[in-house]
Amino acid sequence: MRKRSLILIGLAAGAGAAALIYRNWRHIVRHPLKLSPATHGISVERNIPIEVDPGLALMADHYYPKAAGTFPTILVRSPYGRELRGGPVGLIYGFLLRRLAERGYHVVAQDTRGRYESDGEFDPFVHEAWDGQATIRWIEQQPWFNGSLGMTGPSYLGYTQYAAALEPERVPHLKAIMPIMTSSQFYTVIHADGSFALDMVLHWMQITFLAGRPDRKRRFISPQEEDRRLTRIFDHVPVQDIDELLLGERVDFYHEALAHTDRNALRWRTVDLSDRVGNIEAAAHLMTGWHDFMLRELLADYQRLVVAERSPYLTIGPWYHADIRYLREAIRLGVEWFDAQLKGQRANLRTKPVRVYVMGADDWREFDAWPPKALRIRYYLREQRHLSIEPPQNGETPDRYRYDPADPTPNLGGPLINLPKGAVRDNRELEARSDVVVYTTPPLDRDLDVIGPIRLELFARSTLAHTDFFGRVCDVQPNGKSLNVCDGLIRVKPEPPVEHPEHNGRAKRCGTDTLHLEIDLWATAYRFKRGHCLRLIVSSGAHPRWLRNYGTGEPFGAATDMRAADQTLFHDREHPSALILPILD
Repeated sequence: MRKRSLILIGLAAGAGAAALIYRNWRHIVRHPLKLSPATHGISVERNIPIEVDPGLALMADHYYPKAAGTFPTILVRSPYGRELRGGPVGLIYGFLLRRLAERGYHVVAQDTRGRYESDGEFDPFVHEAWDGQATIRWIEQQPWFNGSLGMTGPSYLGYTQYAAALEPERVPHLKAIMPIMTSSQFYTVIHADGSFALDMVLHWMQITFLAGRPDRKRRFISPQEEDRRLTRIFDHVPVQDIDELLLGERVDFYHEALAHTDRNALRWRTVDLSDRVGNIEAAAHLMTGWHDFMLRELLADYQRLVVAERSPYLTIGPWYHADIRYLREAIRLGVEWFDAQLKGQRANLRTKPVRVYVMGADDWREFDAWPPKALRIRYYLREQRHLSIEPPQNGETPDRYRYDPADPTPNLGGPLINLPKGAVRDNRELEARSDVVVYTTPPLDRDLDVIGPIRLELFARSTLAHTDFFGRVCDVQPNGKSLNVCDGLIRVKPEPPVEHPEHNGRAKRCGTDTLHLEIDLWATAYRFKRGHCLRLIVSSGAHPRWLRNYGTGEPFGAATDMRAADQTLFHDREHPSALILPILD
């Protein structure tokens, strides 16, 4: 009956929404939540106005157990709507929130400022600290509040948790948070590696600004329609026009993001919470996926909590950002986390704080900390496109290719928002391009467990002062399939790059025109099995995941001119380019 109801609700929201609901429901049916049994029936009070400023109210729903006694409260603050009002996303969140209420929690689900029925103007990230703390003060005044509060949710919902929790003296009853696939700051998410995360930004704008504004008719579109609409305009120049082509209107946030390329710009400083994450006193369980585009930022927030001796938990699975599979694990872990932190029921809480899924081995492993101790082994780029643990010799011939932004090297899979074909793809089509260079080991004689951050040290030369270099690690199967594991990019400019904790890349010149690059290929946990090969892809882009480098140095929002770059990759004794892997015994 519940399955039929969800399908009917999806049909009411539109054909694309119906398909999404049905597909997600089938996954949940096939892979049960594995929760403890529900202990309560629930009721829902709809459309509760919560005043956060004089005359400005944010609308919320209250799910609660139909039982006597007191229960802890979970607050969820979202710009994506509540149940049917939020279309597919709201329905999925509503389904999960009901599971919390059934297990003895009050759940308050609130639309953020300027979204759906909430008053005000939606200015991404700006009002979340004030509004979150004001909402918590309202909860503290309710007769059903028992003094224990938690917050949970993924993506933007994770940022709202950080914003509310940063000043513990203002929210003394906030005992636990569970930020999922998120970040305490979004500058490095949007201006990834000095470039611009065009695919992610446009997908998010399409999801957010086509629906949810109080002054317009809501419109929900399927992931397939999202991709069709965007594919037509990804290559449009200038980039600053794309919002109007996509949405039929100017989006101020998009233009501000394009214009403010410096992390110290006011637009980013006022919403950057990263330097205060260590102040958070609420118990924190961070959760992400190996193919999430905010993996690096979440791991940086985890380290900030560790340095502040806050004892955070960390869970990393084989998921991407819109992967329905992680929601099943999120609700199960959320019940365990909040039962332990808000109810004192710690029996089901795991003993080791870090749990990661090892792809390739298809197994979970637990550690005392992240990253675990590992050997840092160099795999050198060699002649004839080989990858070897033996260092290169003098006289090895460098490899060359031409990168032309008029025909940019495309992205294939990897960490994106919407991946209807999956995050892991066969890369052979990409590897066959003339602007891609590939280095491969012989078949491995034993299993290789790579767990931790990966780096590419590259000695290179470009005919342009403005250019990019991209690296990707792949697992080559015995049947020839080349499956992507992790990757990263660095944007080279004439001036020294600004370095941030989340951007571990380094670029410097050695000699007159040779670049010494250290490229952050992010982190992974992966078993390369015996008989498989380890492969490194090197190119100069992955458009539109990273906005292509035009080669001119013009502000990329307004740029229209393009210049091709001739690239040289060195691998000899003086220039020992290498892939550096953390290998566990």
